[in-house]
Amino acid sequence: MKTLTLNLPDNIDFTNNDFAMLVASKLYEQGKLSIGEAADVAGLSKRAFIELLASYEVSIFNSPVSELTTDILNA
Repeated sequence: MKTLTLNLPDNIDFTNNDFAMLVASKLYEQGKLSIGEAADVAGLSKRAFIELLASYEVSIFNSPVSELTTDILNA
């Protein structure tokens, strides 16, 4: 895994965990990470990550309809 260092102003009340969840949820929303990978980035279990997605205004259902149709046909 890559490690990033970011300097934020002292007046921003943001923990490392908050930032990890923000980045992980955005990368999941964009389809760049799977739900498991995003949970790992956030340092959470899949279940905990899924439960927190709504508070970051990210839907757990982020696959395009075309992928859903393919998944159904392959089931």
